[in-house]
Amino acid sequence: MIDLRGQPAVVTGAAQGLGYAISAAYAREGMRVAMIDVQAARLNVAADALTREGGDVTAITADLSDADATQHAIQTALDRYGTPRVLVHNAAILRPKPFAELTLDDWNLHVNVGIQAAFLLVRAVWNRMARAGGGSIVLVSSRSGIEGFVDETHYCTAKHGLEGLMKCLAMEGAPLNIAVNTITPGMPMHTPMSEQNYTDDLKQRWIDPIHLAPAFVFLARQDASGVTGQRTNAWELSQGSKK
Repeated sequence: MIDLRGQPAVVTGAAQGLGYAISAAYAREGMRVAMIDVQAARLNVAADALTREGGDVTAITADLSDADATQHAIQTALDRYGTPRVLVHNAAILRPKPFAELTLDDWNLHVNVGIQAAFLLVRAVWNRMARAGGGSIVLVSSRSGIEGFVDETHYCTAKHGLEGLMKCLAMEGAPLNIAVNTITPGMPMHTPMSEQNYTDDLKQRWIDPIHLAPAFVFLARQDASGVTGQRTNAWELSQGSKK
């Protein structure tokens, strides 16, 4: 089993919700974590909390809908910590709107944060991971990655795109010993995004995302000899890791 202590990690959407839970889990495993988010104030509070726990984390504020900002953010992470053992692209935007009312700005915001940022982040670490002998890339998907939902054309397109990206990268990553997987929560999560978008029924069943974090620790330890090319379920993986 790969020892994660001292290993670098990059997590996007890290200021709150699932991204913060992942960052906290990695920091508690002894990883050095680059936390990327557009919300500067919340990100700094989150990073400060983990630092007080003894974690080695760095807050990097960036708007991942902007290509230049994305590339600057990942380069800052690489300069600070070196080649990551794991890259988790968790950041996403969900602002439901009927297709007839969608503007190009709406479309670009959702798709750029979802797909453009994923491409740029992975491209920045790909050759480095190959030279290091392997690594793990985790793209956070959802039911919207395989299903369609009313008022979510832009969001579903981005999540479907992550699934296709994962399948291609996993094949190309195999000879380089790079694992590439998507992950879906598998359970309703209590996050700022879900507070705005979940139905009352889902809110009755939601859980704290910290309960899904063990799955991300499991995936951080993967390379192409383990789990790769899979749409994984965070709840099931997390429950399995406790046994």
